[in-house]
Amino acid sequence: MSAPPTFDHDEFAQALREQGFRFVAGAQMRSHLLEHGTLRDWDAFADSWNDLAPDVYLAQVGRHRRRRHAVFHARRDGAVERRPHQPHYQSLNYNVLQGDIERWFEPVRDDIAQGASLQTVLAFCRDFFSALAPQIAAWHIELHQFRIEAGPDNEGQPTPEGVHRDGVDYVLVLLIDRHNIVSGTTTIHDRDGSLLGSFTLTAPLDAALVDDARVFHGVTAVTPQDPTREAHRDVLVVTFRAEP
Repeated sequence: MSAPPTFDHDEFAQALREQGFRFVAGAQMRSHLLEHGTLRDWDAFADSWNDLAPDVYLAQVGRHRRRRHAVFHARRDGAVERRPHQPHYQSLNYNVLQGDIERWFEPVRDDIAQGASLQTVLAFCRDFFSALAPQIAAWHIELHQFRIEAGPDNEGQPTPEGVHRDGVDYVLVLLIDRHNIVSGTTTIHDRDGSLLGSFTLTAPLDAALVDDARVFHGVTAVTPQDPTREAHRDVLVVTFRAEP
C-alpha cells in the first residue's frame, strides 16, 4: 500500500500568500486534517446534507438551494466555541443579489456542530489561517452547509451572486459530495476580473482555500449528467474574519 500524500506546510502557505488561493486534492487534505483530529463520524457528517432546509431568501428571486448555518469564535491558540444562533449578513458591496439583509437560516444541528469531523475541519482552519495572519488574535467564524440541486429544467447555481468576495479574511470550500452533476468549476479572479486559475472539486475532501481580501471567486452552474435522476453538489463553506 502506498504511503499517504505528504503535506508541506511551508510550501502550502507560501503558495496561498503568493497566489491568493490554493486547490488541495482530497487525499492530501485528509492527511492534513488528521493532524488536527479525527474524521471518525464522517459518514454521519456527510449524511447530514440530506437534512438541510430550503434557502427561502434565494427562492424569493427564483433560485433554489438548501443550507444550514452556524457561527463560532476562536482565539488563535484557543478552543473553537459555538456562538448563539444569529443571522448571516453581507453588505451590497459583497453580495449584489442579497446584500444588506439579515438572513436567518436554519442552524447546523448540534450533533454535527459538536461532531469530530466538523471540529477537526475548524481546528485545521484555526491553525492554518492563524499561521498566515499572526497579527490576528481572535476569529469570527461562520460556516454554511450548502446543497445545490439541479434538474432537467433548472441548472444549479453554486454562486448565484456571480464572481464575488465574501468580505472576510479567509475562506475554505470543502467538497462533501457531488452526485450526477457536470461542471461546477471554481474560478479565481484578480480585482480587474482577469482569470487567475480554475479547478473543479470532484472528490470528497477536495478543497479550495482563498485569501478573500486579495482575490474573487465563483463557481459555474451545475447540470444533471442524467436528467432522469436526482443531482446535487454538497459543500461546506467556512469563513474566517478577524474579530475586533
